[in-house]
Amino acid sequence: MLVSIRKVILLLGVLGLSSACTSMRAPSESDPLEGFNRSVDGFNQVVDKAVVKPLAQGYDKVTPPEIKTVVGNFFSNLDDISVAVNNLLQGKPKAAGSDITRFALNTTIGIVGLADVATELGFQKNDEDFGQTLGVWGVGSGPYLVLPLLGPSTLRDAPARLVDAPLDPLYHYDDVRVRNSLLVVNVVNTRARLLPATDLVERVALDQYAFVRDAYLKRRASLVRDGAPDPNDQGYDDFEEESRSVVPQHFPPFKAALMQIEPGSAASNAQPDSNSPIGLPIDLQQSERAKSGLGLLN
Repeated sequence: MLVSIRKVILLLGVLGLSSACTSMRAPSESDPLEGFNRSVDGFNQVVDKAVVKPLAQGYDKVTPPEIKTVVGNFFSNLDDISVAVNNLLQGKPKAAGSDITRFALNTTIGIVGLADVATELGFQKNDEDFGQTLGVWGVGSGPYLVLPLLGPSTLRDAPARLVDAPLDPLYHYDDVRVRNSLLVVNVVNTRARLLPATDLVERVALDQYAFVRDAYLKRRASLVRDGAPDPNDQGYDDFEEESRSVVPQHFPPFKAALMQIEPGSAASNAQPDSNSPIGLPIDLQQSERAKSGLGLLN
């Protein structure tokens, strides 16, 4: 075991030296640990290409889509407990209630979560964790951090995993062999689901590390805001102005507005409709919908 640990440390050191030689750019503000992170990312890439990705590819090839859906549903159902707790901590009781309902429906009617009946009944899946909860509480993400084997994270999100872990029912399962087997199945199933995305990144990204880092940080920030626009974005003001411009204004009731037309205005001097008990502006005389809304049609 000691020899294996030494080999891992040696590999990380070699990868760190290679990344320092190949990356001469100054670290970005969000990634001051870039040299270390690239080393760990290189180690993760080696493990992925040697072990995890081949397993995922084999699993994806031999497993029917229906079975992969069932496996994904099972682990997604277990995750709803942690999601519900974090929604409560973020002050969103309605969303937490939906999460609890999802778990109850899928665990019972859905046979321990193998079928996602809750989504079919209108209870949509939420995505929350304690890292997002800390973000909602005002804790900054901190520097970007790549964890060995676990991948992208931040200085805020990494320790938050320790809070989410006990909320997973598998954490409390006594049979260690079964629990570890289920965890391996979850990792392989998740990696198989990500195969198209990772293959695309490998083909189009000039710097895979930077691409994944930027995508991860943007996604995490969006999750903390529940998809709301970033107020620090330069286009946010334009977005707000555009949003206000397309929102309908709240006018008085249509008939009351007509009653408030001032004498002498262009509308008040319009010729009345001979079939109407009150005068209508010319531009409304041809509007059957307007007349119906005012109760002027039989």
